[in-house]
Amino acid sequence: MQGRTRLFACAMRLFLRCFRLGRRHGRSKLLKRAGELWSYGKLCAKSLFYNSLTNSDVIIDSLFEPIYWLVDHVTRWFGVAFVCLVIVLTSSIVLIVYICLLPLILDTYSPAWIIWHVCYGHWNLLMIVFHYYKAARTSPGYPPQMKTDTPSVSICKKCIAPKPPRTHHCSICNRCILKMDHHCPWLNNCVGHFNHRYFFSFCLFMTMGCLYCSISSRDMFIDAYNAVEQMKSADRLRLRVTVSETYYQTPPPPFTFKERVFHKCIIYLWVLCSSVALALGGLTLWHAILISRGETSIERHINHKEKHRLQKGKVFQNIFHYGRMNNWKVFFGVETKSHWLTRVLLPSAHPPYGDGLTWTHSPTATRRTLLAI
Repeated sequence: MQGRTRLFACAMRLFLRCFRLGRRHGRSKLLKRAGELWSYGKLCAKSLFYNSLTNSDVIIDSLFEPIYWLVDHVTRWFGVAFVCLVIVLTSSIVLIVYICLLPLILDTYSPAWIIWHVCYGHWNLLMIVFHYYKAARTSPGYPPQMKTDTPSVSICKKCIAPKPPRTHHCSICNRCILKMDHHCPWLNNCVGHFNHRYFFSFCLFMTMGCLYCSISSRDMFIDAYNAVEQMKSADRLRLRVTVSETYYQTPPPPFTFKERVFHKCIIYLWVLCSSVALALGGLTLWHAILISRGETSIERHINHKEKHRLQKGKVFQNIFHYGRMNNWKVFFGVETKSHWLTRVLLPSAHPPYGDGLTWTHSPTATRRTLLAI
């Protein structure tokens, strides 16, 4: 009996010892797992803040990623609304010019000035309409989806397809664009290789048209503004007069509805055209500088980073820069002197140089081999 009791006590002591060892082993596993997670978290933090390949641009892009996502989706859905807004605003200005300004020009100006205003105004309007339609409806150009022998410089991380030189991915169109400059919400289209000229020409002629309207209607705007102030003064004076009061002076003549609408339309035209000329003029000037340098908006950012990345003693050279005049000739497709008239100053649907897939040399510059950045 004592032997059985002693054996049972030994078995219980052995069981309790194993149970304590198991609990200690479980705790060690839990602590080990927590240590691994802590080490992984520190590694992630260090890879974000202490990686030699990480800079402030990467951190800012990571923080603003939700904003980029929101802007992309808003721009995608509101592109049609922006196009309709451009059409409505432009049409309103044209109607005001035809209804309010043109009759005054025909009645008060000399024949020479009438011919100038009629010819220049209709030419400018034709160029604006033509280039806006072509910029919005022309495909910017896409790289082939099938496997070809076209040289590529990298692989698009989103399309998982080869990217030719100067090609970039548009997050709004969700496609790669040849020689992409930017996505324009006012066109509801990307600005790329095949419609870049139309976009710049539209900005240029729209700026010229707004400046023309602002300068031509400046005196009328001043008169209309003074007339509107007189309207407000007359309205305030009428409010002060009660039924029992009488005028000791002759009351000011009331403005008719037609006069009120006319003056307000002139103010609307001048304010809108001046604002658009100021904003769009700055954008046109910026793109003119980029074209003179042989760059797009995206390449300007890339080239700026490349200049800082290179070590001292190395000089960065843009391989797509053929000289200022040659850059403009390539951009507008000018081959002869007559093309400045037929392809720049008149509506022309000629295609740009090249197919946007390969960039070998400039047709107007010295032949040289080009490599992509």
